[in-house]
Amino acid sequence: MSFALWTLFIAALFPVVCAGIAKAGPGRYDNRNPRAWLGGLGGYQARAHAAQQNSWEALAVYTAALVAAVAAGVDHGTITTVAGVFLVARIAYLACYLADLATLRSLVWLAGFGACLTLIVQAARAAA
Repeated sequence: MSFALWTLFIAALFPVVCAGIAKAGPGRYDNRNPRAWLGGLGGYQARAHAAQQNSWEALAVYTAALVAAVAAGVDHGTITTVAGVFLVARIAYLACYLADLATLRSLVWLAGFGACLTLIVQAARAAA
């Protein structure tokens, strides 16, 4: 189970990593007006910002799915495997976003979302 919790920890860091990538490029970050500054980004910085937003969204779904699976008593091996799929998909998602590989990015997003849905379905089956 600890592996699944570590994937949650790493998933919680993804938005911060994405924000750092968005802010670390050319142009001085404007902390007094961050939303306007972020709105003016282009290229990989804009994609990193978009990845940050998606990472927050994915974190919410993954957290709920993981809690449901644990609470329902889903087999730890299943949780570990699905958590690994989610983590690999999220890493690939960020890489694809930064590299501007839109179609592949969508496919790996689907794999990560599918992992969340798998946890929820397994929780529903275990609770039935």
